[in-house]
Amino acid sequence: MPGPNSTHENSLAANSADASTVGLTPPRGVITVFADIWCSFAHIAVHRLHTTRARLGLTERVSFDLRAFPLELLNDAPSPRPGTDSEVARMAVLEPDAGWQLWQAKDWLYPSTTLPALEAVLAAKEQGLNASEQLDLGLRRAFWAESRCVANRRVILDVAADTGVVDVGALTEALDDGRARRALADQAALAGSDRIDCSPHLFLPDGSDHANPGIDVDWAGDYGIGWPVIVSDDPKVYEDILLRAAAA
Repeated sequence: MPGPNSTHENSLAANSADASTVGLTPPRGVITVFADIWCSFAHIAVHRLHTTRARLGLTERVSFDLRAFPLELLNDAPSPRPGTDSEVARMAVLEPDAGWQLWQAKDWLYPSTTLPALEAVLAAKEQGLNASEQLDLGLRRAFWAESRCVANRRVILDVAADTGVVDVGALTEALDDGRARRALADQAALAGSDRIDCSPHLFLPDGSDHANPGIDVDWAGDYGIGWPVIVSDDPKVYEDILLRAAAA
């Protein structure tokens, strides 16, 4: 069963507490995003961050610093496929353009881990935040919308190539020597602390933080057996988040 503060299923209330005292406040023009690729709420959050940033004309002024919230390490088990399957239809109603489908590939191709993908996103930061955020966005679409095994190195590198901004050779070298693995472990430890509530959890330059912004959710039945019940959803909160990040 999921533990408290370890998965999006258990801790989804919006939060605007002061984050400056725990060293998580990013510089002006950066939003720090703790999230897992398996998390449907994070898929929505990342999609809304990208689309709202573009609509507000803030692409050159605000960047996203993706951090790992590895559910499998926090729960000491892979994410159960019935859980993600139960979320697709419910969450797709909120943001259909994010890209969704029930798993269409062979059963044995369903990823048993997101750690290689999370590591690749961190490794891509050597090429700048834009390379990292585009790889992250591509991997989320690959899993949720295209039924691709994001645990597989070839898939990760193909997605990197598809972004058009990631240097695949440099990323391959970084994965070969595991230079981002320490950062992944450190972020997993931080995600398991009381500093990070859930996936997704956003931190802004003004010291505020926002857990699963705009979405209030309840659950019918246990995770993997029941399904999410959306109590309320306010996507407009992302306008405020982006504007505050740009102006802080």
